[in-house]
Amino acid sequence: MSSYEIGDRSFTSRLWVGSGKYSDFHVMHEAIEASGAEIVTVAIRRTDLNDDTKDGFWANFDREKCTILPNTAGCFDVKSAVTTARLGREATGSDFVKVEVIGDEKTLFPDNEGLLEACRVLLDDGFTVLPYCIDDPVICKKLEDLGCHAVMPLAAPIGSGMGIRNPYNLKIIMEQSSIPVVVDAGVGTASDAAVAMELGSTAVLMQTAIAGAGDPVKMARAMRLGVEAGRLAYEAGRIPMKLYATASSPLEGVIGS
Repeated sequence: MSSYEIGDRSFTSRLWVGSGKYSDFHVMHEAIEASGAEIVTVAIRRTDLNDDTKDGFWANFDREKCTILPNTAGCFDVKSAVTTARLGREATGSDFVKVEVIGDEKTLFPDNEGLLEACRVLLDDGFTVLPYCIDDPVICKKLEDLGCHAVMPLAAPIGSGMGIRNPYNLKIIMEQSSIPVVVDAGVGTASDAAVAMELGSTAVLMQTAIAGAGDPVKMARAMRLGVEAGRLAYEAGRIPMKLYATASSPLEGVIGS
């Protein structure tokens, strides 16, 4: 697949994956390998990054293949999100950050005002800022104008597996954005990933859909193929939808005509 830029780095894989919710770090490692992902998110507040044993995170994370993307999952205000981002940079050496400022504990929807403020601070701190946001074209445009390096609108609530609930908003966001758009949250299976890519998404990020599957490694491979198929379909250009049939074979030269 064609490459794309995030900040000052270039990537080829358009499937981003998470590192949490696996039964153990060995399964995580195998699933990441099967996914072909080059960007892997890590919840700084929920991962023991000091564990360097053979069963720990670092022993099962390939820094040569993957860029680590610390995230501020679990943060409900600007101060905790900024502090967590800074701790993530110190712990991992990565200046990438997926910014989450959650506004509602039940739905885990983002707090728009808090998100804008946290991103403003982290951009001033020199981070490559990738905000997790609602699928709202207005907030996505504000984040782009602020200087964010990508926007990451949800497809459905985090971990819901509901798939692409509002393709129309996502399409508007993609059409208006001059920065990468990464569909994040709510993907349930490979067909959801394919739809996100067919809409024109730069990439798709998922965690629960893989880690929570009956066979995470097999699902990771399925997601990889879904993303690749969706991107190829987007680049090829689908035929227009019509209400009535159109003959699939040419009518010229038909016997008896």
